[in-house]
Amino acid sequence: MRWGRPGPNAGFGVRLASWIARAILAFVGLSLFFVVVYKWIPVPVTPTMIMDPNGFTKDWTPLSRIDPDMVAAVIAGEDGKFCSHSGFDTEAIEKAWERNQRGGRIRGGSTISQQTAKNVFLWQGGGYFRKALEAWFTVLIEQIWGKRRIMEVYLNVAETGIGTYGVEAGAQRYYQHSAAKLSAVEAARIAAALPSPKKRAVTGATGFTRRHGNVIARRTTVVRRSDYDECVYE
Repeated sequence: MRWGRPGPNAGFGVRLASWIARAILAFVGLSLFFVVVYKWIPVPVTPTMIMDPNGFTKDWTPLSRIDPDMVAAVIAGEDGKFCSHSGFDTEAIEKAWERNQRGGRIRGGSTISQQTAKNVFLWQGGGYFRKALEAWFTVLIEQIWGKRRIMEVYLNVAETGIGTYGVEAGAQRYYQHSAAKLSAVEAARIAAALPSPKKRAVTGATGFTRRHGNVIARRTTVVRRSDYDECVYE
């Protein structure tokens, strides 16, 4: 029996199955290629940046030139189990599901790894198909990149304001100095705005954003003292 592309007399179902199989193989190959490449080189641009109607400003910065308080702040504010999970926080996902079933504003349970996978390779918005792709890329970057690289990429592609991407661009925009000089309070304020950077003010924040930033600033101390960020610096 010969294997390969079906002949012209093959039925529609056979040809469709063959096309789907080739498409899947091509997708797997391309996704592996880009994940491996981005392990070593800076991510030049993301779909979110390209589709941003405000344009985008970014400034790729190695993790070694980002203040550790910024790392601790995003762990405290976005993903307290970053160093202990393998890409997915099942407890947070279950809690988000339960809250969403009660109605009101939809909340997610995404980890920093999931957010990084979505920001780099996919588009914003929901849907089961996009979530499935997000899970695939999350597994890949956890296995191929490791925690330090995931954190480095996240801090360089996360939207930190309108048309502003990465903590270096955010630090320059809001504080007029580099991310290497961020104080714990400044880092916490940027982290507090991350879930909704187009709506939450980093400087001059009031209400929930200000209170949330203060909470993150306090938790940052706990993160560093308890080594919840140790996987980033191993």
